[in-house]
Parts: sequence; C-alpha cells; structure tokens
Amino acid sequence: MVEDDGFRALDRQECLALLAEVPVGRVVYTRRALPAVLPVNFSLDEDGSVLLHSSAGSDLVRAIDGAVIAFEADEFHAASRSGWSVVVTGRATVVTDPAEQARLSRTGPVSWMHVRDGVFVRIESEMVTGRELTAVA
Repeated sequence: MVEDDGFRALDRQECLALLAEVPVGRVVYTRRALPAVLPVNFSLDEDGSVLLHSSAGSDLVRAIDGAVIAFEADEFHAASRSGWSVVVTGRATVVTDPAEQARLSRTGPVSWMHVRDGVFVRIESEMVTGRELTAVA
C-alpha cells in the first residue's frame, strides 16, 4: 500500500532482495560517543545477515564488534524521483569460528580496500525495515 506521501513500506523479504542487488551500503555506529557513518561494500549471507570483510585492527572493527549497529543501503533514480532505502539493525560480531571463516573466505564479500589480517564481520538482521519511494508526478 502506498502512503499519501508516496512511500510504500517494504516487508522483510522485499528488503533482503533489494539489498542483494547493490554492492555498497553504510554502517551506522558510534565512534567516540558520536554518530558515525562509513560506506562499505558488503554481501548478504544465506540467513539474511550482512557480511563485511575488513582489517582486524581497523577502527571500524574495533568500534562495532559486539555493538548493536545499523546498516543502510539504498538506490535512487533522480530522473523518475523513485527509489528505495533499507535499514538492517542488529548486533555486529567478528566471525571467530574457523569453519565459518573458511566458508566465508570462499563465499563472503571481498573488500574493495587492501585488507591486512582480514576478518569477517556479521551484522545480524534482527530488525529489517525499508521504504520504497514511488514515482512522484
């Protein structure tokens, strides 16, 4: 159902399907008690969690490991004034299980940045919300 403001709420499955179509999103977290946003490339795991690949000692990994954070991705088309935005909220944890690390080394995201002592970070998809902006006349 489209609201009067032109937005339509997306269900969880629609949100995850849209996330699977884009390569970059934004991690929203707290750094030094202030809000921070960092663009990252990512992939979705089979269970709908968001996966990142980063350097073990990076500021991002230190800040988000064990924290509840938000992850946002979107796609907009200026010409048609349409698009969508999806937010995943959940706990971020560094993957430590050796079997899971091995699996993600084969199937997980490959960082666009140089990674030293790489680790995978999983953001659980505890809450998934999204909105689609339909073309406005």
